[in-house]
Amino acid sequence: MSETVRVRYAPSPTGEPHVGNVRTALFNWLFARRHGGSFIVRIEDTDRERYEKDAVRVILEALRWLELDWDEGPEVGGAHGPYFQSQRLEVYHQEAMELVDKGCAYYCYCSSERLQEMRREQQRKGEPPRYDRQCRDLSLPPTPNLVSAMGQPTSESGRDEDNETKAVVRFKMPLSGETGLDDLIRGDVSWQNELLDDFVIIKSDGFPTYHLGNVVDDHVMKISHVLRAEEWLPSTPRHLQLYQALGYQPPLFGHFPLILGPDRSKLSKRHGATSILEYREMGFLPEALINFMSLLGWSLDDRTDMMSRDTLVEHFSLERIVKGGAIFDREKLLWMNGVYIRQLSPEDLAQRMSPYLEQDLPSEIPRPLDQRYLGRIVPLIQERIKRLDDSAGLVSYFFQEDLDCDLSTLIPKEMDPENTAQALRQSLEIVESVESFDTASLEERLRALTSELGLSGRQLFGALRVAVTGRTASPPLFETMEVLGRQRCQSRLQQALQHLMALKAK
Repeated sequence: MSETVRVRYAPSPTGEPHVGNVRTALFNWLFARRHGGSFIVRIEDTDRERYEKDAVRVILEALRWLELDWDEGPEVGGAHGPYFQSQRLEVYHQEAMELVDKGCAYYCYCSSERLQEMRREQQRKGEPPRYDRQCRDLSLPPTPNLVSAMGQPTSESGRDEDNETKAVVRFKMPLSGETGLDDLIRGDVSWQNELLDDFVIIKSDGFPTYHLGNVVDDHVMKISHVLRAEEWLPSTPRHLQLYQALGYQPPLFGHFPLILGPDRSKLSKRHGATSILEYREMGFLPEALINFMSLLGWSLDDRTDMMSRDTLVEHFSLERIVKGGAIFDREKLLWMNGVYIRQLSPEDLAQRMSPYLEQDLPSEIPRPLDQRYLGRIVPLIQERIKRLDDSAGLVSYFFQEDLDCDLSTLIPKEMDPENTAQALRQSLEIVESVESFDTASLEERLRALTSELGLSGRQLFGALRVAVTGRTASPPLFETMEVLGRQRCQSRLQQALQHLMALKAK
């Protein structure tokens, strides 16, 4: 690609970033890295009514967690912060005034009541809601000052008691002809201009709308490719007309497919469309989520699912992005996360599990956890874990001193309290006497005990497993006993015997 690639991720801080939103960031990041270009983050915080102050922190935290690093921006604490549109109002005012002076935009003084009544009448007639251009040809004093006509921008809350009497600035859309686009993903798309209304570019609070702020900043920041979700495609003819009126060279456009639920309806929370950071809380790995999201509308080929970040960067292309909706398959994400977990080194997995264990293990377990001990546990459960928040449930018995032993599971089928107690008593003797408390020695002695007692491995080892772990299913028994250690196994077998004796006495 001959030209310098400059792309941007421009979220609006009106809520937490969801899968579709961050998929857009990922595709832009991959495209920039693939072509040695720049990835820019721009916070489009001009909707002051819906602005959520904490949303900016969450957006940036999500990008950092996924390691989607950006390349430039105002320096904050020795690092690049994102750009903020709210800090660039003068630029938008200047461009809006130029459009008014050129006759490409105009002040609209229609009250909110009139606009609401107009829309109700249009709905009654079955007409599409759009502005009727009442103020388009009003006579105004020459070059009125934009800010004085509209009032100064409001405070962070976005509220201004006098807004109802202030003007907005609307762009004059052509009344005939069509606006066309050669979309990088969708091919040729066109719109009839007469069907598009005169849209607002500066609101009555002095802030630009998405349309103006987006176009001006993409030009000023020399954005080469605008790659965004399909939902923004209807805005594109407005943007192209703004580019033309301002004398800007438009970037190339590409619109990603929507993300759909398994039922092919628009993705919603019932399909798992939660905030990206909620996936972190649920114990998904960032590399698994990156891999999964990369396949929502793009593919390397018809068979490859698992790809490292480096592979994605090497092969990502717009040519392989599909036009149709991408299906969000939560089960596939869960499977993929498990695969990535199994590929981690035990040390890495132990480190990643630790925050979940610190949070979820019973409060009586001392903190901080012994990391060396945890490192011995991890290989036993690594094949079984699908999400990091599964960790506490899988390993709690390794840390607890006392177990709640379910007598109904302690006694194997075809056995009673008496012969179960006999089997555990002799097992306890082995635990106490075996010279080397390791997997091989325990297996040799306990397997020999099954023959001595005339029991199957399922019977003896089933009772042993419940006694030392409190579970009917656990990692391999002898490896588990070795990690638990002689003292814990001894103590738990003694407790199990006490339970059995109490049951026998009834």
